[in-house]
Amino acid sequence: MKRIKTTYPGVFYRESKRIGHRGLERVYYIVFKKDGKVIEEKVGRQYVDDMTPARAAAIRADRIEGKRKSRKQLREELQEQKKAEESRWTIKRLWDAYRENGTNLKGMKTYKSQYDLWIGPSFGEKEPSGIIQLDVDRLRIRMSKIKKPQTVKHALSLLRRVVNFGIRKGYCAGLTFKIEMPTVNNSKTEDLTAAQLKRLLKIIGKSEHPQAGPMMLMALYTGMRRGELFRLRWQDIDFERGFIRLLDPKGGQDQVIPLNIAARTLLEKHPRASEYVFAGKTGERWFDIRKAVNKIKTDAGLPEDFRPLHGLRHVYASMLASSGEVDMYTLQKLLTHKSPQMTQRYAHLRDDAMKRAADLAGKLISGIQTTAQVKEKEKKEIIGE
Repeated sequence: MKRIKTTYPGVFYRESKRIGHRGLERVYYIVFKKDGKVIEEKVGRQYVDDMTPARAAAIRADRIEGKRKSRKQLREELQEQKKAEESRWTIKRLWDAYRENGTNLKGMKTYKSQYDLWIGPSFGEKEPSGIIQLDVDRLRIRMSKIKKPQTVKHALSLLRRVVNFGIRKGYCAGLTFKIEMPTVNNSKTEDLTAAQLKRLLKIIGKSEHPQAGPMMLMALYTGMRRGELFRLRWQDIDFERGFIRLLDPKGGQDQVIPLNIAARTLLEKHPRASEYVFAGKTGERWFDIRKAVNKIKTDAGLPEDFRPLHGLRHVYASMLASSGEVDMYTLQKLLTHKSPQMTQRYAHLRDDAMKRAADLAGKLISGIQTTAQVKEKEKKEIIGE
């Protein structure tokens, strides 16, 4: 293309097809000497870059004085920055890889909510090595003002989980400190009085919801967790041998619990409309039944903080522990707890049963002693002493 001079020294242009439009436009160039070499550089297009001869002349002056880099140098720097950015494993990038890897899909919906609300805004653009303990402490304090300790712990655990994933894959270095988790009191046990349980059973009997009432009864009869009830399939129930197989209970190995008479009776009467025992309307696995079970809870007049499904698991465990007929090891197996420490929250109920038994023993002994004393007195009266 032909060079066309401008009124500015060292500035010329060539005509080229206009980008995105018909017609031609000017493409401006500058020429100057540096270190004894003649340098020609393109500085911009007339329309796309809004380039003019005056602006081109100003760029030429800056290039001569070393105040401006060439377009080529800028491109190269941009490419280097892009490469550097691609090599940076930020928390956001690790989170994306964590999800794509299919790790812990079981709770991914909850994890995503925690990431979007807390982890992403706080640490998304940082690499693990760039996070300091003060950053995590600030997040913990901010969350603690509006969230329960358990929620704070879940969010911080997600951060730790994502970073550990990156370490295992060799993507990044880890944190330079240990994340301190908030103390969570999991010892709370939800229980119902005999009158409350009687009202609940009455309301369940009147409920027209096809799944809510049966699910609550299964939680009460077997102590199954909410997620285990949702995942329960007919093929997991062995009616012949009297067992229920629990798949992946709370992230652990598959477990087997007895199918007692009450649960068997309920299941034998329950319709089989899907592979899942407690299925949705179209036969799919159910994920959320809070509205229906909360209505039953409200109609039964149960406490506001009572959790309809998980609370009934506690009721099941409390009844067995307080009966005095079930030892803590057996209760641990029935609840599929990984360690005996998790079952210890019910130990005081077992202790109460033992105290009642001890009191009974005391009464029996006292009765024997009283009887003996009466007989001895009667004997003395007979012989005239």
